[in-house]
Amino acid sequence: MAISDWPAEERPREKLIQRGAAALTDAELVAIFLRTGVTGMSAVDLARQVLQDLGGLRQLLQADQKQFCAVHGLGQAKFVQLQATLEMARRHMEQELDRGDALTNPDAVRRYLSARLRDHHQEVFACLFLDNKHRIITFEELFYGTIDGASVHPREVVKRALAHNAAALILAHNHPSGIAEPSRADQSITRRLSDALALVDVRVLDHIVVGDGPAVSLAERGLM
Repeated sequence: MAISDWPAEERPREKLIQRGAAALTDAELVAIFLRTGVTGMSAVDLARQVLQDLGGLRQLLQADQKQFCAVHGLGQAKFVQLQATLEMARRHMEQELDRGDALTNPDAVRRYLSARLRDHHQEVFACLFLDNKHRIITFEELFYGTIDGASVHPREVVKRALAHNAAALILAHNHPSGIAEPSRADQSITRRLSDALALVDVRVLDHIVVGDGPAVSLAERGLM
């Protein structure tokens, strides 16, 4: 049965308009993105098959061009459309922080850092540099690989903070395992960086660990 023949309250587009996007299932959201199905499959049927083939919504959003285009019903045009949509979402979150004092909206900071770091397949260490009013100056990815004392160099972090004339910063890194629990190495490098940056009057306000679920704040855990 075509989606147009479904009851109005069950059609993904009408359901979104009436109840909001959060009311839709993953398959219904993907169906709206796909717009049309293929022979013998409605857009919702196709969306379910796409999610099954790729392993879920996150895997769909993370798929590279080869993986994406190999799935029946997808292609280069849809891949380009998805990448543009994801980039607009990232820029929206970045501009949300740019509009004012980032520290008055910690949830926005975490969402932004999660969007930037969560989908990396290796550990990435980054800094969110802030001015003396704690407004965003810039975000930079600085180190790649296992995050420990050997791979994160305080001297380089200090150099980047001075280059941006930052007064404070928020440290962040991801755990590719998806588990955002801070490790002893995370706590150790936080202390080392805090000590090094204090010598040039730059404060470390927090260290955010990003995983699959909610990001974890070392400051809130009392681990700084």
